[in-house]
Formats: sequence, C-alpha cells, structure tokens
Amino acid sequence: MEGFANERLGFGKMGYGCKHYRRRCEIRAPCCNEIFSCRHCHNEATSMLSNLLDRHELVRQDVKQVICSVCDTEQPVAQVCTNCGINMGEYFCEICKFYDDDTEKGQFHCDDCGICRVGGREKFFHCNKCGSCYSIGLRDNHLCVENSMRHHCPICYEYLFDSLKDTTVMKCGHTMHCECYHEMRKRDKYCCPICSRSVIDMSRTWKRIDEEIEATLMPEDYQNKKVWILCNDCNDTTEVYFHIIGHKCSHCKSYNTCTIAPPVLPQ
Repeated sequence: MEGFANERLGFGKMGYGCKHYRRRCEIRAPCCNEIFSCRHCHNEATSMLSNLLDRHELVRQDVKQVICSVCDTEQPVAQVCTNCGINMGEYFCEICKFYDDDTEKGQFHCDDCGICRVGGREKFFHCNKCGSCYSIGLRDNHLCVENSMRHHCPICYEYLFDSLKDTTVMKCGHTMHCECYHEMRKRDKYCCPICSRSVIDMSRTWKRIDEEIEATLMPEDYQNKKVWILCNDCNDTTEVYFHIIGHKCSHCKSYNTCTIAPPVLPQ
C-alpha cells in the first residue's frame, strides 16, 4: 500500500506546467480572480492589458487557491491534492505558494530574502547588506552595496531581486543580468551603467592610450592648458594637462575620467 501511495504522489510528474515551471497545478490570482499556470504567466498577461490602470503584478504570498491539473479540483494551497492524492509539485514552499516538479534546479527558501531561490542552498549565502543571496564564491569577495539587488537591471530594466535570469556582481558592487553584462561587453562598453566605474581590468587599455598621447602632440596654444577632471574609478579630482585623446587620473592612473571644468581657450 505504501508503494502504491508513493506511486500515486508521483503521477503526472513533469507532464504539466508552462514555459516557466513544470508543475501539476494552476493558481487562482486573488488580485483579479483569474486562473494562470504561474505568477509569471499572470504578470506577462496583465502587463499587456491595453488599460494601464489594469496592469498589475501578483504577490506570490497572497495566493490562497490552486487547481489540480490532473483532476481539476480547486482547493486551498497545499502540496498534495485533496481529491486525487498527487503531488501538485515535487518541490513545494508553503510560504511562497510555489510548486515545481523539476527538483534538479536545487530549489530552497531563503528566510532573509523571503522568497525561494534555485541552485542549491549549500552553494549560496545571504549578504545582509546587499539584501540578497550570492554565490559562495562571493563571500568576503565582493563590494557590498546596500540593497544592490532590489532595483532594476540598468540595461533591460527588469527587477533583479526575483528575476529568473542569472545575475552578476560587478567590481563596483552593482548588479545586472549576466546576459545584459555580456551584451554590454560585446558592444565595447566597460563601465558600470550606474556608477561609471570600470568593470574589468583596463590597465592594458590605459597603457595604449599613454602611447597614443605620447605620439599625438597638441597644438602649441593648448600645450600648457590644464583642466580639472573627476575620476570615475577612484572618485578623485585632479588638475591635468588638457589632451584631446583623454585625461589620466593622477591618483589611480585611469583614463575613465570626465572633465569638470573646460580648458581656458586661447584668445
């Protein structure tokens, strides 16, 4: 009998769901009383409504009712269907009202984040200052920015905290989607879109600019002109000789700078 019960629990596993999750139930959205496969399906559908006032997102914790995909029975949120006895999700979180049959994702609930994450609990830690879970490799190895994950990706503007896409932490501590980061790099953009700090080691590039400046003599009227600059990498302000190619920070030797006072033009 125990074997039969276990077999019943697994009936239909991975056979139902949507493009976001494999699961054996649908949810009734309490905000609009409509039925959707998951909250992402709900949010995608409501974001396309013609009336802007009707657009809204589902709060996952507010879900109270689910519909079994095997027997169509509507019931309060629980892992096992009260009618046919199947697991509506091999992974189930009562807090997030979250179901998923694909347990190879390594789902786990983070109490500090307040939501479920994927990737395996043992591979992540929660950074209290950044306000999110990061890979173990970033423990004591990243620059903390308060609530850095609780904002939108600066490239695609999707909210990062509960995004399904992988994210990366840049040298400056700001975060963005991995795919957006790589796309930015492909387009030869090497500065954080938020704070403008260099996101990779630019020393070879700075050396090449040194050589270009040395080989490019400025007109005589400009040779002794100076300009004040702000360095985006170290935030220092210095006065340097004006050059059309670039201005080198006297403190950290970076060319990732911007002028904050124009050169005095010749009369």
